[in-house]
Amino acid sequence: MTGLQMLWFILIAVLFIGFFFLEGFDFGVGMGMRFLAHNREERDVLVASIGPVWDGNEVWLITAGGALFASFPEWYATLFSGYYIILFLILAGLILRGVSFEFRAHMHTDKGRNIWEWAMFIGSFLAPFLFGMMFTSMVKGMPMGADKNIYATFGDYVNLFSVVGGVAVTLICYIHGLNYIRLKTHGPIRYRAEHQAKRLYPLLFIGLVVFAILVKTETDFFDLRPTSTLLLLGFIVLSAVVAAVSTFKGKELASFLATGCILAGVVILLFNGLFPRVMVGSVEGVKEALLITEASSSPYTLKVMTYVAFGLLPFVLAYQAWSYYIFSKRLKAGKVEG
Repeated sequence: MTGLQMLWFILIAVLFIGFFFLEGFDFGVGMGMRFLAHNREERDVLVASIGPVWDGNEVWLITAGGALFASFPEWYATLFSGYYIILFLILAGLILRGVSFEFRAHMHTDKGRNIWEWAMFIGSFLAPFLFGMMFTSMVKGMPMGADKNIYATFGDYVNLFSVVGGVAVTLICYIHGLNYIRLKTHGPIRYRAEHQAKRLYPLLFIGLVVFAILVKTETDFFDLRPTSTLLLLGFIVLSAVVAAVSTFKGKELASFLATGCILAGVVILLFNGLFPRVMVGSVEGVKEALLITEASSSPYTLKVMTYVAFGLLPFVLAYQAWSYYIFSKRLKAGKVEG
């Protein structure tokens, strides 16, 4: 394995970390449209809190998909063909969620706004749940032929491990969104978000324990990398503890960063367990995999991509950081246009 192959495997992981950390709270705020807000003014506040940043956050996913296509075309082909229906549903959820911002703003009746608020909620719930299912089923292993195509049945996609993974990612995103709302708002909705977060942390800890058990029983992570897997699971649980303690102590930024670290830790855990593979599968009943060395582009392609990526990355990060700084002011119900 070359250094560039290793670099781009890490960069793909970093892009997904950025996506789940940033878009994760967007999903949580979207779910809060039905689980948290009590009236139109509060829903206006939730929309305004992510309105300037949600589309920029989704760029991380677009970049991850483009980088995957260019750096690991065999991985891209196997993943996107094998998970075509799930990825189609994720895309539908993201589109439904994206257009809801614009259409809701142009509705002049409560009924019209209600339709698009439900669309935002459904899209915000659907995307993290399906992403969680996809990644957990992927690391468990899928029936894969010698041609590296996935030949899976419904039970390979939907099983106990993948459903737990989907629920876990969705729950973490919602708590992450609640912590973001606490950072961005004033008034009753802020305190209601804190109250909900406090009630959900025990459920989160139960879910993490179940997830850790299933990682042990359903994957080969502990066989291949016992030490790093255990450390990463410990990091995820520690981040959850820090998030809970910070919430109970009223430390909003610390709790927000900690729930983001939970999402980052889950992504790192999955990529750590995959390495040096990109897909786990079986060929004629024998445990097999698609390796990084088999899936990557040519050395020249990786070299050109590296120059382009590191040349543009500082400008993209600076722009996004500036956007968050500009729109860092807290919002209050009744002070925002719907």
